Amino acid sequence: MFQEIPSTGMSALNRGRATICIVNYKTLTPVRLCLRSIRKFTRFPHKVIVVDNDSRDESLEYLKSLQWIHLIELNFKHVKRLGSEAHASALDIGLEHCNSEFFVAMHSDTIVKKENWLTELVGYFESNEQIACVGSGKLEDIPWWKTAVKKATNFKALKRRLFYNPQEHDQYRYHNRTICSLYRTEILQREKLSFLMGKEKHLTSGQGLYLALKDRRYKTVELPSSVMGQYVLHLNHATMVLNCHEFRLRERTIKKYKRFTREVMSSELIQTLSRDESLDQ
Repeated sequence: MFQEIPSTGMSALNRGRATICIVNYKTLTPVRLCLRSIRKFTRFPHKVIVVDNDSRDESLEYLKSLQWIHLIELNFKHVKRLGSEAHASALDIGLEHCNSEFFVAMHSDTIVKKENWLTELVGYFESNEQIACVGSGKLEDIPWWKTAVKKATNFKALKRRLFYNPQEHDQYRYHNRTICSLYRTEILQREKLSFLMGKEKHLTSGQGLYLALKDRRYKTVELPSSVMGQYVLHLNHATMVLNCHEFRLRERTIKKYKRFTREVMSSELIQTLSRDESLDQ
């Protein structure tokens, strides 16, 4: 890790270093596992910023107890901000506090599972200054036949092709997701990019930013989920499921999350992280 210094622009960026930014909203168990896994498996020089979206619960108290992270507490005095827009706004705040060559956006329910994960992911940038982003899409391990059936029966996609609406085009373009996505900070600063871009088109957090990089001819690295899945696992929808009274979520999604979580929680990795309180120090 390295000491934070005041950022004075692109010239002040610390080369060969990364800032990992995590957004938390009432996810005590996932964020604890996420941070402990980063602590356990990260060797690349880094600092960790956690932006808390006004949780006011045990997860915030846990974050306050950690001396090795930079915690930014947001207080929504009048209107509670939820969902993708709140997540994107928090990532933008983290980016404002970034003074390292690389910026890593990571969900609070993403858990690192491989030694030197960050060193290897940064390696995909090589020495090419035009590579702006390294990441992947969804990290769901879906059998090939289910994917084929889903594509064959995707009547919404067929309807979009038959009745093309350019206003909806960007919503369905591929993008590297902020589950775990690395960016070259200098490019984001120079291009004045934001994780909130595209919200008027109903784009999700970081989607508009990624599409802007592609449209401005920057190179990006899209890792297959099978490759990114070697480095991290994702407890998909954890924030919404754990706070289902605040979010709209289908019952099928909740059941799927709980089933997957039961399998993950019984793994040796999670058991080790859960027991090792020294990783909080």
